[in-house]
Amino acid sequence: MLGHVFFQYEDLGQKSKANFETLLKLFSKLLLYTAGDVQEAISWLNELDREYKLTDDNYGIGDFIEDLEKKGYIKNISNNEQILLFTLTPKFEKTIREEALEEIFGKLKRSAKGNHLTPYSGQSEEPSGCNRPYVFGDPLEQIQFTESIKNAQINHGIHNFFLDTQDLEVIDTEAKVTTSTVLMIDVSHSMILYGEDRITPAKMVAMALAELIMRKYPKDNLDILAFGNEAWPIELKDLPYLQAGPYHTNTVAGLELALDILRRRKTHNKQIFMITDGKPTCLKEGNHYYKNSFGLDRKIVNKVLNLAAYARRLGIPITTFMIAKDPYLQKFVEEFTETNRGRAFYSSPSGLGNYIFQDFVRNRKRNVR
Repeated sequence: MLGHVFFQYEDLGQKSKANFETLLKLFSKLLLYTAGDVQEAISWLNELDREYKLTDDNYGIGDFIEDLEKKGYIKNISNNEQILLFTLTPKFEKTIREEALEEIFGKLKRSAKGNHLTPYSGQSEEPSGCNRPYVFGDPLEQIQFTESIKNAQINHGIHNFFLDTQDLEVIDTEAKVTTSTVLMIDVSHSMILYGEDRITPAKMVAMALAELIMRKYPKDNLDILAFGNEAWPIELKDLPYLQAGPYHTNTVAGLELALDILRRRKTHNKQIFMITDGKPTCLKEGNHYYKNSFGLDRKIVNKVLNLAAYARRLGIPITTFMIAKDPYLQKFVEEFTETNRGRAFYSSPSGLGNYIFQDFVRNRKRNVR
């Protein structure tokens, strides 16, 4: 007899969710929302478990917390054994940066050398794997004697052996450069205004960029700063704990500090990455703050554009990561980027990882996922 036999549905996939790695990814995201507050993140994880049944009888949230401590992701900083007060370890901070990098830029392999390639060859510590004819001024230690003697035998014969400069070959090298980068992140109140969370995706982009530079270009210099009413330098380990404060957006102060940092760097190549919602609302005049949160104040905007032009004259491109979807704010970022002849990535908080990329150097605009 033809037909179908139906059995009681059993969600086997639900049971497989209760494992350490799956909960770790979710917990990492919650830590970004709680600005690194482990206790609050655990509380949220418990709420999600009650609502969505993330765990089962074999592995619970208590097991997960115990594993976090055993594996060195969190540590108890309370002197009382009865009171659990956890904080993140450097290992977990690095894990959060790596997950942000994977989500936004995809998986990248660690570079063996970590330098930026240029289209030029020349004296450098990095061999290209090829030989080239000797040119006056090449270091003697780069001469390939075996190949050079072989050339002399071919050119002059075995019985009349002598070595000429035309016979010499040297190992070719690739010229590589290092870059000094300043990463700016906006922590003004507008990053959480009207219930829209912009600070969490901003932190994800900042951590992904920082991890990308450290992994791909370990010889580069990386400085990080936050800007609100003022601008101040922060450490890499501080990124997960950043919170949007009761600040206005003093983009002028942020750019001035970034340029001052880069002025002290000795590398030839310098750049600025700025992560913001694009709305400057404040600047400092002596001891007084000039503020205007309503729209784009031309007095403030002109100061910002002047710094963009100044950075361009210094040869410092600015790449802006725009974490907002407001058309008038995107218009300002476009004007700012065009003035600097830099680059911009436009994204909404919900569309993280899906950008519109605009390059004013090559006059190119495209979607990036």
